Amino acid sequence: MASSTGSYTTSDLSRKSGDIIAEALRHPVTITQRNKPRLVLLNIEDYERLMRQSELRATGTLQTMPDELFAEFEGAVDAYADSDETSR
Repeated sequence: MASSTGSYTTSDLSRKSGDIIAEALRHPVTITQRNKPRLVLLNIEDYERLMRQSELRATGTLQTMPDELFAEFEGAVDAYADSDETSR
């Protein structure tokens, strides 16, 4: 049975797949199994947006950091070290 939050059981999915898919086109839908969330169905636009956002959060290293950002980082580290020394 559907709840107001767009959550269905795996049994619901097998019985009402058309309705659940139609809802998932409007907003993400959670599929539960044994009362635990197991899956999320979402439309392709939301999926692609999440994938683009995750690509923007790629991990970098000091070696791959742009020079301008590295200089800012270095300045912040130096300022922190200076303030730590004066507080001793």
